[in-house]
Amino acid sequence: MLRTVVRSVLRDRHRFVLPALAVLIGVACVSGSLLYTESLARGAERLQRASRPDVSVEVRPTGGGAAPGEALRRRLAALPGVAAARGTLRGPAFLVARDGTLVGPPSADAGVDFVPDAHGADPRYPMTRGRGPQGPGEIAVDRWSAERAGHRVGDRMRVVVAGEVRSVRLTGVFTVYDPATAADGTVTAFDGATARALFAPAPGRYASVTLTAASGTSAPALAKRAARILPRGLDAVTRAELDREAAAAPDRQKLGTLLLLFAGIALFVSAFLVSNTFTMLSAVRAREHALLRAVGASRRRVLGTVLAEAAVVGAVAAVAGYALGVGVATLLAALFGPAAGPADTAAPALLSPLPLLTALCVGVGFTAAAAYVPALRASAVAPVAALRTHLPAPAAALRRRNLAGLAVTAAGALLMAAGEGDLGVLSLATPVLLAGLILLTPQLARAATRALRAPVRRLTGVRGTLALANARRDPRRTAATAGALTVCVALVSAVTVALSSLSATAGREAEAGMPTDLRITAVDYAQVGAHTAARVARLPHVAAVSAVREAGIRLRDGSDLWTTVVDPRAVGRGRLADLTVRAGNLDDLADRTDAIAVTRDLAEEHGWHLGDRIAGRRLSDEGTADGPALDRRIVAVYDGPDALGPALLPESAVAGGGTPESAVLSVLVRAEPGHTAALKEEIRRALRNPVLLVEDRADAARDAEQGFGPLLSVLYAMLSVTVAVAALGVANTMGMAVFERAREIGLLRAVGLDRAGVRSMLRVEAVVVSALGAGLGILAGAAAGVAAVAGQHGAVISVPWAALLALLAGAGAVGVLAALGPGVRAAAVPVTRAVGGEVG
Repeated sequence: MLRTVVRSVLRDRHRFVLPALAVLIGVACVSGSLLYTESLARGAERLQRASRPDVSVEVRPTGGGAAPGEALRRRLAALPGVAAARGTLRGPAFLVARDGTLVGPPSADAGVDFVPDAHGADPRYPMTRGRGPQGPGEIAVDRWSAERAGHRVGDRMRVVVAGEVRSVRLTGVFTVYDPATAADGTVTAFDGATARALFAPAPGRYASVTLTAASGTSAPALAKRAARILPRGLDAVTRAELDREAAAAPDRQKLGTLLLLFAGIALFVSAFLVSNTFTMLSAVRAREHALLRAVGASRRRVLGTVLAEAAVVGAVAAVAGYALGVGVATLLAALFGPAAGPADTAAPALLSPLPLLTALCVGVGFTAAAAYVPALRASAVAPVAALRTHLPAPAAALRRRNLAGLAVTAAGALLMAAGEGDLGVLSLATPVLLAGLILLTPQLARAATRALRAPVRRLTGVRGTLALANARRDPRRTAATAGALTVCVALVSAVTVALSSLSATAGREAEAGMPTDLRITAVDYAQVGAHTAARVARLPHVAAVSAVREAGIRLRDGSDLWTTVVDPRAVGRGRLADLTVRAGNLDDLADRTDAIAVTRDLAEEHGWHLGDRIAGRRLSDEGTADGPALDRRIVAVYDGPDALGPALLPESAVAGGGTPESAVLSVLVRAEPGHTAALKEEIRRALRNPVLLVEDRADAARDAEQGFGPLLSVLYAMLSVTVAVAALGVANTMGMAVFERAREIGLLRAVGLDRAGVRSMLRVEAVVVSALGAGLGILAGAAAGVAAVAGQHGAVISVPWAALLALLAGAGAVGVLAALGPGVRAAAVPVTRAVGGEVG
């Protein structure tokens, strides 16, 4: 049997090339994703060890416990077997290059504490030039960042820390292997006192304390000794546990899952191609299967033969796909990993057991599963019936398929309508709707070709008529070919419509939520300086300005109220923003020492009225009610934007009391009439801070809308693989149709259809099938995209018609390209040979 299967595959190898290529692409995506995830884990583990070579045990808060302090560090340093105990501090710090731009992405710019030993060296940051920082006006940076910033030891440079720009002197350059530099960011070292002032979680506290084991002391033994003296809320973790945590970071696992999801989609689309290939091969081999049955072969033998062919094709594709997967993993590292820097991710392994075994199982098992239904259909045909040259699908079977398609489509549409934006329901409704449309595709293909008959005949003449007849001849085959495109285009359409709607919604909300002329905010991972509002207030053309903070109050009923803290002089009498006062007077926020203003919605929710008192305890930034008591009187009830709600507290209400002030979220500025644009430029020149954004309403809306652009590009890049597989499906169908219709093409050539006519006929057929699949996909995808957004409050439904029409035109182009090869091959065969047999 094996020899028969191998001979059969080799004989029809030209028919298995495209299905094998589709499986190869899917396997390459799966194995590449697994290899890349493994390389990330190895790289993270290596980076964890290299970034802190002196760590044997780390003492850190757990379960909301307080950070370790200096007294505990000294106690830990006195333990037997401890060579050194180091307090660790880390926070955001941004280097400014000579041209005024930031060095590295803000998400990966870190500031650290330089802890010298008796010789003035820090094992984590070994100096290559200069020395470590020794005062508040000095810093040292990693070598890679110094080169990009264009600075040398001794230069003065700018660094942004705690929202403020500082002019400092560069005293040293060091080498480092750190998560920040691995992500193309920067590492800036400050002296210990400065680092404590900037990055300490609380006065006298460290983020963690790391212990270096003395010679002869193991990390587990040291961790046990440390655990005996640790207060509740602190934990001692060994180096091995830290390495495992770094390798199993949740974000890395999420990325691996996302990549595998798209690889699975590519494989699913490949199933249409594999199934269609074996369906067409079964029709071609009907006589061969009949002879096997006639000489005694059982249905199981025929079924096993076809499945064995699929397994052989899958095995070959899996081996080649794994080899290509190594390249895919390298490409993913270039796209998602560090673009540059001294600490790249580990190279993907050439032979990794799990990805290799997965590739083989997926390639063989998936191909065999996709070929099972065609194989079962081939084995079910009686020997006498199989001797016929053509076996059209029974009308009863098509009727059953149409009824099932109507039921499934209706179920999917009802689920989508009932989902109301619930992603869980939509993730079920969308596949159900797609399945129903694919089941209906044979009937829809008949209807579409009937509707297109007249216009296509006028445009292309008899060639178009023949092409439409070919598309109608085997509706199941047309459905299988169009189904792959339906799935791909549906995914692309859903992503396009959903992100376009989310972008429009975000833009409108950003513009409507801007309470005043200008707003100063920080880029992600940075913050606005505490003195920014005061500096802006000194500029000309400023009518009102206020820093905006957030403060939480734990009310006596146990609920939490998060308030907006503002300058009370700025919000009174509509100086800063147009707030509609329903009762009381906002000027009382500045005049009374116990004042608070609440929005009308909040007052109605709690049953509060003007003059009522709100009592509670201030919340810390972590949400614990350990701050000072607050007792405030409602002096105004107002309506206003969310940015100034749901309650207003004056700055004096949260100053002092033993609780540090919350970080400034933004600075709101109202310009004098007619001076908004000029003031925006004045603020930028005055602050000279590259981490701060000065925006008007149009800027806010535009930035919010553009925020979805990178995500859309990444999703398009991932989905382009599935579109390529779907295009292979169209090309495969057209190519096999040429072999099937050899005699028919020869007869057409004999009665006068020239080579250009043959190519045109195949082109029209491919375009019709592609457009049918794309049209159904756009319909289902657009519905899914709208349903995903429609349930959100205040959602703006934005259907990018131009993009969807371009998608439909692209599907037509796919059909044209898919028909090029088969058309040239069919037109090049002499008429006498085509009439006599097979084209190939």
